Amino acid sequence: MYATPESFAAANKAGIETLLSFANATFAGMERFAALNLNTARTALEDGVATAKSVMAIKDLQDLVTLQSTLAQPALEKAIAYAKSVYQITAQSQEEFSKLFEGQVAELNKAVAEALDKAAKSAPAGSDVAVAAVKSAIAAANSAYDSVTKAAKQVAEMAEANVAAATSATVKAVSAAPKGGKKVA
Repeated sequence: MYATPESFAAANKAGIETLLSFANATFAGMERFAALNLNTARTALEDGVATAKSVMAIKDLQDLVTLQSTLAQPALEKAIAYAKSVYQITAQSQEEFSKLFEGQVAELNKAVAEALDKAAKSAPAGSDVAVAAVKSAIAAANSAYDSVTKAAKQVAEMAEANVAAATSATVKAVSAAPKGGKKVA
């Protein structure tokens, strides 16, 4: 069982295509993060200018207290929205990487199965038990991998639900907080 130059070329081509897929997924995630951060910086600058103008218009302490209370909730909501966006980008990138990795695992399993079949054909008599044992071990490893993958997906779904619930509770708590402040005599 000798590898031919064609099989080396095919393996190299597949490796390069895989590398390019991972690089493209990485750059797509980085691009989404860069766009998010640029938009967040732009919004923060605009909000800062608006806040500075509002601070300059303050005439007494009551105006300051009112301004503080009106700025708190939007700032918290923007921070929560930013965190949710970061989480979504991260989750999408992780999902893309998982799909690519699962595809690679499937290709590897296929290649190993083909190599085992070729080896079994040229193996001496009586080695079919060893080949069956290796195939059984590979099947068990694949089953364990599938179980771990399913468990990881369930954990990710639960984490996402918990993040959504915590975000909702935080927004509701801030919204329910009393507006304005105590009047200073």
